[in-house]
Order: sequence, then structure tokens, then C-alpha cells
Amino acid sequence: MTALLRQASAGDDHARSALFDVLYGELRKLAEAAMRRERPGHTLQPTALVHETYVRLADDGGRFENRSHFFGVAASAMRRVLVDHARARRARKRGGGDARVVVDNLDSLPGEPAGAVDLVVLDQALSRLSELDSRQGQVVELRFFGGLSVEETAAILDLSARTVKREWQMARAWLRRELAQ
Repeated sequence: MTALLRQASAGDDHARSALFDVLYGELRKLAEAAMRRERPGHTLQPTALVHETYVRLADDGGRFENRSHFFGVAASAMRRVLVDHARARRARKRGGGDARVVVDNLDSLPGEPAGAVDLVVLDQALSRLSELDSRQGQVVELRFFGGLSVEETAAILDLSARTVKREWQMARAWLRRELAQ
């Protein structure tokens, strides 16, 4: 992927076409992971999430330095799409809409044991966390919104798996405290 990114940035049309196929596949995996955490009956489908994320990535310039940069930007874009969708749903429901994310496993989400977390509130808490500790914010964004494993997150952030686990634990504890208030 990194080689294709470099070639596409240099103007290679063949690389750009091949890169589109690779990026689409990677975005599809991220979207499927993200949608598994959404409430049943969510009106946004994985394909729509992929397309909206792709459009946002293209609007941001679509230039990625390497695979790590792509995943970081893609997870952030996907987060913005999901949060914007949740806010729009709330607005349609005049403030009472359901913008909750279903939690099957507390290890996969820094949430409440009740089974769901308000996505807009989680987004706000994650923004505060990122201001305090950007690396923990990146870990949560990649793990939760990107649906990546500890090992995948470690590779993308160029950290050890042990460091990612530690940052994940600390971020989850901080977010649980924030979400409980």
C-alpha cells in the first residue's frame, strides 16, 4: 500500500487505479467493523459509510504518506461520518433520537456496562482525551472506530503491542469515568 501511495502521489495513473481498489477494500473492512458496534436497525449501511468516508478522504486531499497515515485519517473520517449521522438523527427526532452504539464486549469499547454508549457523548469525550493525550486518542480511534486489533494498531502507530494494550487500558478507564458523569 505504501508503494502504491507513493507512486500515485507521483502521478502514476495505473498505481492510482490499483490504490483505489486497495483503499476501497480497507475502508470496507473498517466500515464493517464500525457497523458491528452500531445499534440494530441503523439506517447507515456499511457501503454508504465506505462511500461517505471515501468522499471525505478525497475532499481532504486524498494524499497519504504511508499505510499508517491512511488508517489514521480513515478512522478519523469514519468517526466524523458516524457522529454526523448520529447528530442528524437526533435533530430529526427533535433532540430525542437514538445515537447509541451497542456494546457487546467492554474490551472493544470504552463504554458503560449497560450495553450502549451515546456516540455523540463518546465523540466529545474522545476529543477531550485526545487533547490530554493524543496517542491514547489515536489508539481509541483506531481500535474503536477503525475496528483494528491491538497488533494492527501497534503496527500502524509503530508501537509495541504491550504499549498499545497499556494505552488502551488507560484510555478506557479515563473514558469510562468521563462517560459516567
